[in-house]
Amino acid sequence: MSKPVGEKVPKQMEGKFEEITRLTDAFCSQYLNAEYAEMSRQLTAALCRKRPSPLATGQAKSWACGIVHALGMVNFLFDSSQTPHIKASELYQAFGVAESTGQGKSKAIRDAMKMSYYDTTWCLPSRLDNHPTAWLISVNGFPMDARYTPREIQQEAFAKGLIPYLPPISDSPE
Repeated sequence: MSKPVGEKVPKQMEGKFEEITRLTDAFCSQYLNAEYAEMSRQLTAALCRKRPSPLATGQAKSWACGIVHALGMVNFLFDSSQTPHIKASELYQAFGVAESTGQGKSKAIRDAMKMSYYDTTWCLPSRLDNHPTAWLISVNGFPMDARYTPREIQQEAFAKGLIPYLPPISDSPE
């Protein structure tokens, strides 16, 4: 069975990919959800494809912790008002890594992948509707929420990759 496109990795990184995703899958199954597991697999694959891959050296558990932590930072996993959520200290403990190691790997990943709160690339799909910048576009120099613009502007913004999907027609004022 072939891997989904987002999980393709170079041959020399397949073992590391499997080792790390076994850990992230188990963690996400126990503490988070399938959506985090899928995003963790995609991020692991993306890191495997980087040249040189930062995952080539270091312990799998450290990278697995860093991957989940990096995704958690972008998706507010450590905010107790969110579901799911977990304390960062519990994350480190579950992976059996020191706080400094988990934070260090997370920072290296976020830097390598240019991850931030404002970029929707690593935003969980279930959070896109409420993402602070996913719908922000500029129309004649004015920032606007694309969900409340005419359909033709939405279609153009979507075609240009400026918004994640076309909102339902009922959401646009027509």
